[in-house]
Amino acid sequence: MTTTEDPLLAAIAGGVRLIELGQPFFTGMPCSPNHPGFRMTLNRRHGDMRRADGGSAANEIIVTGGHVGTHIDALSHVSHRGELHGGIDAAEAQQGGAFSAHGAENLPGLLRRGVLLDVAAVHDVPTLPAGYGVTAEDLATAARRADVEPAGGDVALIRTGWARNFTDQTAYLGKETGVPGATEQAAQWLAARGIVATGADTTAYEQIPAGAGHSLLPVHRVLLVESGIFIMEHLNLESLAEQGIAEFAFLLAPLRITGGTGSPIRPLAAVSA
Repeated sequence: MTTTEDPLLAAIAGGVRLIELGQPFFTGMPCSPNHPGFRMTLNRRHGDMRRADGGSAANEIIVTGGHVGTHIDALSHVSHRGELHGGIDAAEAQQGGAFSAHGAENLPGLLRRGVLLDVAAVHDVPTLPAGYGVTAEDLATAARRADVEPAGGDVALIRTGWARNFTDQTAYLGKETGVPGATEQAAQWLAARGIVATGADTTAYEQIPAGAGHSLLPVHRVLLVESGIFIMEHLNLESLAEQGIAEFAFLLAPLRITGGTGSPIRPLAAVSA
């Protein structure tokens, strides 16, 4: 088969532009209070060891949790009343220090239709107010405005504009002020459309009211436990919004961390060059 006989290869040969949808990883970046932070330092520096031919190498050591920075949640991440997705006993599955069911090694690689649901644009603001609850009607309105109704197998990304605060840890985490995010009804609206994964530009894919912290995570229950839909957090959707791109090819390849509950990711949107 030649390249032109395969529609996917033909499309790539015609030119593809990739748009970053994630945040960079760096020591001291914002992190949910429920997870260990990201740390990176050089373990070996150039000149520590010099080879006979004059060559030298440097390397680093990285310490991080699976839910730090731009990442995806495996279905083992959240349980409800002692059960993971599909009725699996959570206590039994986590014995031995790693999950025997729904571990991060089962996270799929994704090459799917992606849709941007720009809720900040619906309200004509650069950033939704702190603690705002994104409703099902917000998502429906965003879909209508962009003519990108989410459908079975899609990846739906919700823009609140909160990524603009990423370099201000206090504002981004919103411990006192709250953080905008999806409500339980919004999650149910997405689940009803059969999407495979969804993501947002905040530390938690939830509405976080002022002062409430991560005390309750009903959206995680609806998506992960009840629906088997993967969640991505700490996305950066500003470039997509600025370019007016609401429909694209979504690319993702999570790390296969055996028995883990999540994985750092580098998500990409592919559009015609």
